[in-house]
Amino acid sequence: MIIQLKNNIDKKTIDGIYHDLGTLDIPVYPVRTGNGHYLVCTPKQEFDIRKIGQLKGVADVHRVSGPHKLVNAQWKVGSTKIDFGNGLAIGGKDLAVMAGPCSIEGEEQVKSTVEQLVKNGVKFMRGGVYKPRTSPYSFRGLGMDGLKMLHRHCAANGIKIVTEVMEKEQIEPMLPYVDIFQVGARNAQNFNLLEALGKIDKPVLIKRGISGTIDELLHSAEYIFKNGNEQLLLCERGIRTFEKAYRNTLDLNAVPILKEKSHLPVIVDPSHGIGIREHVITMALAGIAAGADGILMEIHECPDQAATDAKQTIDYASFHTFMEKANALHALIRN
Repeated sequence: MIIQLKNNIDKKTIDGIYHDLGTLDIPVYPVRTGNGHYLVCTPKQEFDIRKIGQLKGVADVHRVSGPHKLVNAQWKVGSTKIDFGNGLAIGGKDLAVMAGPCSIEGEEQVKSTVEQLVKNGVKFMRGGVYKPRTSPYSFRGLGMDGLKMLHRHCAANGIKIVTEVMEKEQIEPMLPYVDIFQVGARNAQNFNLLEALGKIDKPVLIKRGISGTIDELLHSAEYIFKNGNEQLLLCERGIRTFEKAYRNTLDLNAVPILKEKSHLPVIVDPSHGIGIREHVITMALAGIAAGADGILMEIHECPDQAATDAKQTIDYASFHTFMEKANALHALIRN
């Protein structure tokens, strides 16, 4: 059960609600976000929910079944829309495309990527400055210097930054330069990191774990929401299966299932999903057809020279082709 409290509620009224819930032996978990004040309740037995709805200070009460309460579609009217201002949003009627290199390598690379995004009307740039790599000898990113440089060029062109955070100590220094924090597949169950991201006022994109289930992805989102941040994006990026013909199995079944189970926007990452450059666009279009609110993909001026994930990165000409097809397909679906 989720109890929505009125915005102007005072402490005395809240204490009264706690007292009444206590008499019903209902455990309560308070959650306060930038958008609302909620009480997540897990009653042990059935009772008349109307008793709660009539309490002073209560705006609404919702029965929510299943383990995921706050991210559950059962209680929220409509889907979540994350607003970035100036008409830019994710989760609304427009398709959000987040494109850029796997890792930020240098200033000329950033400038050329920004130029391509502007040319194609794309408002979000992805690019890693802290890279979790399988090998400790691989390129690990440019860190804060790279992020500040990236921010300088993106801010000058009205482009929002999507980049990965790997540990909670990185959040505070990154905060002024990041528009969407990305939680990578390897950190999908790093609960200390998720709880810390719940305490900030910036959107968070959560990737599904490498072998994670849909329920586990929703639990990860619940950790962040419960700690105060409801600006969340769920990302299907492929899972590890027995198949060896491609990098991961991009589970497009997850798109309609997530949108049925949750009110949060759903993003598809075809680059990591299939891991083969020649098929990334096909899978991106399939993600749009499945109902994704956005696409996260890797692009590079010279993909074969990319410092990371070269095999799954497409060039600028292919990206332009994708945008033409994506806009046409999205318009067809939307209408």
